[in-house]
This record gives sequence, structure tokens and C-alpha cells, in this order.
Amino acid sequence: MTRYADIPKPIRSGIVVVNPDTGTPQRVIVLQFNPDTLERSVSPQSAGDSGDAGGGGTGGGDRNEALRLKGPAQETWKFTAEIDATDQFEIAAPHGIHPQLATLETLVQPTVAQLRAASRLSQKGSIEISPIEMPLTLFTWGSKRVMPVRLTELSINESAFDVDLNPIRASLSIGMKILTVSDLPAGHRGADLYMAHLAQKERLAAAARGGSLGSLGLSGTNAVTGRG
Repeated sequence: MTRYADIPKPIRSGIVVVNPDTGTPQRVIVLQFNPDTLERSVSPQSAGDSGDAGGGGTGGGDRNEALRLKGPAQETWKFTAEIDATDQFEIAAPHGIHPQLATLETLVQPTVAQLRAASRLSQKGSIEISPIEMPLTLFTWGSKRVMPVRLTELSINESAFDVDLNPIRASLSIGMKILTVSDLPAGHRGADLYMAHLAQKERLAAAARGGSLGSLGLSGTNAVTGRG
């Protein structure tokens, strides 16, 4: 007889906020439920993007650039996350899910201390104030997908409240962009993490079973080399 204690718990997806200088995790955000679906978009950075846009081969791009890439592909992710305080009766929730929502919202805006520091610099007459740098954010989807990201969308739909109007259930639409070596300065910890993520993809691709020309209805290498 299988006991509930013997059933392995599923790995949760989540977000890790990392100090880019030390690599020390500053905060770990575990999603309460793994999203049912993921929407991913991968767009190549083609050197010849200014050429043909699919209109029949009349583009004005450089033919020598047709197969060249300027850098890593641009990848975006979208998914819907659910937060439900009523599913965790064993955990006290005097503020509903306010803390969980606030934690996610702090990922897309500077802190009070950072804003006050920028304001002091402005009052002192600083000519140029650098944009505020946020902590390095990683998205994890199992051990094979750990990547640096920037949140590009956070849409919150609160659907239930307690007697004090604290939200207790919400659906979040989260969009993020994978940060590559094209987005980060050389030597940045996030750039190293992206390279590790890309290397993992290459290892997985190497494990894929290759097909044969025969399964495509082609015979011999001449069919794909244009000879014969």
C-alpha cells in the first residue's frame, strides 16, 4: 500500500533574487502552484533582419548575412500563476496574500531607500543620475532551466477577499525576458548564468535522437547537397 508520505513532492518553479556581486541568494519566491502552461517565444537575432520579410525574396538585405547571427536569440516567457490563501489553512494569513503580491511587485520597482538616495543626489545638483540597478533575478523551472530574467509584465487579478478586504485569491499573468550576454556587461554574474543555461540546452540537444533522410522521403546525401 502506498502511503502519502512515500509520494515524492513535485518540484516547484520559482524566482530567486541574487546579489550580482556575491552570488548570494537574497530571496527565494516559490510559486504556490506550478503553472499549467508556458508560452515561450524564441526570436533569432539575424544579421540580415532588414532584408526580406517574407514577401517573395525581393528584400534588400545583404545576401552574405542571410545565415549569420548577431548574438543569442531573444527569448520571452509568459505564464499564469495562482495564489490562494484558502489552500493553506495550516499557515496563518492575517494579511491575506498581500505579502506574496508585494514580494512580486518589489521585483519591478526600486526600493524607498534607492528612491530617496536618488532624490538627495538630485537636490545636490547632480547633473546626471544613473538609473537604479535592480538585483539579479533568476527564474527556475526545474534543475534544467535556471536563467537570468527581467520581468516585463505583472498583471494581477484579485478574485476573493476576506472580511478585512485582504485579497485571499489572485491570478497573476507574468511575462519575462531571458537576459543574455547581449543584455548584460561582460563579467556580470548574470551573463555567466546565461552561458550555463545555453550550455544546458546544447547538452539536451545532443541527447536528442537524430533522424534519417529516408524518413523525409530523401535518398542519399545528393538530395540535400544539390548534386547529382
